[in-house]
Amino acid sequence: MAASRNETVRHLVANAPISRDVVKRFVAGESTAEAVEVVRGLGLPVTLDYLGEDTRDEAQAERTVQAYLELLDALHAAGLAVNAEVSVKLSAVGQSLDEALALTNASRICAAAEQCGTTVTLDMEDHTTTDSTLRVLHELRRSWPWVGAVLQSYLHRTLDDCKALSGPGSRVRLVKGAYAEPAEVAIQDPSEVDLNYVRCLNVLLAGEGYPMFATHDPRLIEIIGERARWYDKTDFEYQMLYGIRTEEQRRLGTRVYVPYGEQWYGYLMRRLAERPANVTFFLRSLASRS
Repeated sequence: MAASRNETVRHLVANAPISRDVVKRFVAGESTAEAVEVVRGLGLPVTLDYLGEDTRDEAQAERTVQAYLELLDALHAAGLAVNAEVSVKLSAVGQSLDEALALTNASRICAAAEQCGTTVTLDMEDHTTTDSTLRVLHELRRSWPWVGAVLQSYLHRTLDDCKALSGPGSRVRLVKGAYAEPAEVAIQDPSEVDLNYVRCLNVLLAGEGYPMFATHDPRLIEIIGERARWYDKTDFEYQMLYGIRTEEQRRLGTRVYVPYGEQWYGYLMRRLAERPANVTFFLRSLASRS
């Protein structure tokens, strides 16, 4: 995580001969065309994220919106839109500037997605934006009830949020959560985060919505399958990050979270921080090609 903010390390990674090859494992290129080709090659359902967040400039927010509109048009033209939705961080489309601006920009993306025959999920970020994101979700669902939500099991509030969002047709992606949060709002013990994930998945499976379980944890995947059978629930999906556990993705028919865009560096560092195995992979790749 420190490396994600270190300009010296950023320069080293960006310019090392092997870096771009390693990045390709986790990031589907920098351009729309590269992302579409990755989607075509995967042959699995996907959700695409145009990298960038915490935008504090209205012009940059507009560029992000235009990138999503271009992506949706390209997916539609390639005949891939039906299995390729998009994930949007509201901070990337102006949330920190003005919640109303983020709502307007997200609405434009939802309208384009509807025209292209696909859907949108709102990514969840740090806890300071949770209430705002859920307010925007509520407004978007007035016109597009299929807009997906993301809930993080490490937040103390999430079990109640799952109950509130488990109604008919509600699409909810459940994740553990990856932001550094204080103890007053988030569970600190990883095993307790997992336990709360299970409590939340039970609520979602018992509900009338469409749960989307984002995890690479083999134990949680096994529990999800067992609980789905218990609740006789077949209308749900697994989700995993692009480049991680690819064989398991194919076995489960997972929806793959596919990031792309020029701002790949911060995303890559966060993925390395989340899983030590990713760091090992990256370092071995550098050593083998240096």
